[in-house]
Amino acid sequence: MTKDEERKLAARLFNRVWKLMTKRGRSREDDDEMLHAAHASRYHWGVVGKPENRARGEWQISRVYTVLGRGEPAIAHARRCLDICEQHGMANWDLAYAYEALARAHRTAGGKAEAAKFKKLAREAGARIVEAEEREHFNEDYATL
Repeated sequence: MTKDEERKLAARLFNRVWKLMTKRGRSREDDDEMLHAAHASRYHWGVVGKPENRARGEWQISRVYTVLGRGEPAIAHARRCLDICEQHGMANWDLAYAYEALARAHRTAGGKAEAAKFKKLAREAGARIVEAEEREHFNEDYATL
């Protein structure tokens, strides 16, 4: 597989996960596909992507686990997302979403204090998102916390 083919596959899998997450009446098979596609996308981004692709892949995996009500793996992947952001000096959109993922994951796991801590950090980081459209998108997701 060429690097270009691998990038296209990673993106296609990432987008498939979004379709499945928003699908009404998802079946158990849909849930399985959603989880496996998220991991597969992240794998391929790990081969050909940049740090932001890897962070966003970890974020998406965490989000899938929260949708499935599985707090522990959601926390692990959200933590990995934040680690990648910190390791590469990523701020703005990616950092805000790393904190959002940790808030959502801790809430799913029943950790109210940790969820509140990361929700506050997400709000602060979200306010610093430079692009107005990106900030608005973040605020819409933040409102669902």
